[in-house]
Amino acid sequence: MNKPAPETLAVKLAEAAMTVLVRACRNEVAAASNDQLEAACASMRARAKTVVDQLLDDARNAPWIAETAFHAAALELAEAGISSLRGR
Repeated sequence: MNKPAPETLAVKLAEAAMTVLVRACRNEVAAASNDQLEAACASMRARAKTVVDQLLDDARNAPWIAETAFHAAALELAEAGISSLRGR
């Protein structure tokens, strides 16, 4: 059974953003409390709608850059989490 495209996109984007967050802030993630980690995730969720909308617009307007737009979206979401963890 195939998953709907938006659900698959959301899962892959979340995985990519979390991977960037953990790799970029390995020490901060290891030392963070559950509340701090939840705050980082909440920051990422808060940005998700605008980031996904931009990703879809970019992919529709220029399909040849869809992969690059996906990576940019993952980095933008990760940046929200990183800022939260680092207290910016």
